[in-house]
Amino acid sequence: MSKTDNKIQQNRNGQFAEVVSMIHNTKANVISIANTALIDLYWNIGRYISEKISVSGWGDSVVKQLAQYIERNSPDTKGFSDKNLWRMKQFYETYCNDCEKLSPVVRQISWTNNLTIMSRAKSAEERWFYLMLCKNDFIFAKNKKAI
Repeated sequence: MSKTDNKIQQNRNGQFAEVVSMIHNTKANVISIANTALIDLYWNIGRYISEKISVSGWGDSVVKQLAQYIERNSPDTKGFSDKNLWRMKQFYETYCNDCEKLSPVVRQISWTNNLTIMSRAKSAEERWFYLMLCKNDFIFAKNKKAI
């Protein structure tokens, strides 16, 4: 391969790398958008259940019936067992009082990290600390035991 051909190939490789970078950036954006939408859904379901419990006297059996209803009417939809519905309620109730401060942050991290922080952090300040670590790309999965 001549020097000219080599330079052309190097130039193309650089251009091709830009395209690959675009692909990776778009994939990351799609994952982020999907995560935010799921967290919004879990927040809204948690609020709905919390309000129904307060106003209509829903309890364990009604939430279990809701989970069964979801399973029957949307069999391909996973993750909405009665246990998970209760977690959504807990998620909403844990953060609803600090909605302005924490609500945007909880939407930027994964559901798994939210559950870990919610279940292990003892105070709002501690939750805020760990939420900010996750938001700032702290390698949280390896450090869950630290909470």
